[in-house]
Amino acid sequence: MATDELAGRVSGLMSRARTDLTELVSIPSVADPRQYPPEECERAAQWVADAFTEAGLQDVRLAKTPDGSNAVIGHRPPPPGAPTVLLYCHYDVQPPLDDDAWTTPPFTLTERDGRWYGRGTADCKGNIVMHLTALRALGDDIPVGLRFVAEGSEEQGTGGLEAYAAAHPEEFAADALLICDTGNAAVGVGTATTSLRGVVNVVVTVDTLAGEVHSGMFGGPAPDALAALIQLLSTLRDPETGATRVRGLDASGSWEGARYEEDQFREDAGVLDGVPLTGTGTGSVSDLLWARPAVTVLGIDCPPVVGSSASVPPTARARVSLRIPPGTDADAARRALTDHLTWAAPWGVRVGVEPEQSGAPFRAATDGPAYRALGEAMRTVYGKPMAYLGQGGSIPLCNVLAEVCPSAEIILMGVEEPRCLIHAPNESVDPTEIEHMAQVEALFLHAFARAPR
Repeated sequence: MATDELAGRVSGLMSRARTDLTELVSIPSVADPRQYPPEECERAAQWVADAFTEAGLQDVRLAKTPDGSNAVIGHRPPPPGAPTVLLYCHYDVQPPLDDDAWTTPPFTLTERDGRWYGRGTADCKGNIVMHLTALRALGDDIPVGLRFVAEGSEEQGTGGLEAYAAAHPEEFAADALLICDTGNAAVGVGTATTSLRGVVNVVVTVDTLAGEVHSGMFGGPAPDALAALIQLLSTLRDPETGATRVRGLDASGSWEGARYEEDQFREDAGVLDGVPLTGTGTGSVSDLLWARPAVTVLGIDCPPVVGSSASVPPTARARVSLRIPPGTDADAARRALTDHLTWAAPWGVRVGVEPEQSGAPFRAATDGPAYRALGEAMRTVYGKPMAYLGQGGSIPLCNVLAEVCPSAEIILMGVEEPRCLIHAPNESVDPTEIEHMAQVEALFLHAFARAPR
């Protein structure tokens, strides 16, 4: 199929792409039964299964994984002698967080200033629609075999699909894996993500008293658990620069790929005027994002301001996340974080550290035929060489698939770019990224089919 003809087909499918994404976004598929009914994820899974069956995949089915979530699995046999490509995405989404922070309802797709807003528009339902648009544009002209998997609990990090893949490697066997849960460095800059930070989450609890006591009668000598927790957490950062400092973890790595300029980062992250970046002076933004550990306090359990009493808090706890670069072992990082929090406990307070989520970092090899084919497709669509970037997010499945499919090339790409604000209120996607990345995917399948191996 000629490049211009393919571009025309994809362009003609964008109205349908919007309809697809509108339907998908309307399903609040948060894979946490404490927040949303599990039936919503089942409804999203069935929507995906029906759509990809219509798009030409065979034996598309819902497969129950060990964490209780449903993966959507399907395939299309290869023509004789052709390679097979696995297409990945996930249909579960992050909770909307603060509904009041959304300009428009989170589960209603809304167009504003040329972008489509709604939870999951980019991460990762926009990538589902990208896959669908590419396959529909190709029709019967698909020159490779396809395997398809849509995960149902990626945002919760409970590992259902990882365990399923390890137990059913034959369902994931392919020559190239398109893990479509990342995106471009910026709108219009075709990008492959070549490294992912791993993640280690723990919950740290500080206990000091048998129960609350009056702050007027006992405050002073009675140890304040919340104050102790605050001091404990402060030791995870350099007091001058704010850079992450965890005993036993190297924080001197440097990034060798494309740079993330500070001005662009400040704009993308919404950093307030006059507020310096943490870690400034110790390395570049790229170093801090993709080559060094980074700690974040995700949440604290303590008395709220409204409704708090004049009492000394007897207990307080926090959820702490540590992102780790390729080359750092996740188990070693968890031990280092746990040891640091225990070591740094002030005033002899009792500290307990409970491990939570854990995922290893990932680095892709980029010298094979799949990357060459992707570079060709990116240059055709975007008119410039493909960029290579790291990614702050974690996709633990990548390491499992690297073990299950040791000879396969793993490519991370998609429609997510910094302005999408994934995981935050007012998530959005630029529809031109869906259109252009669908073209890239379709062109890649043809280029990879004819690539020498």
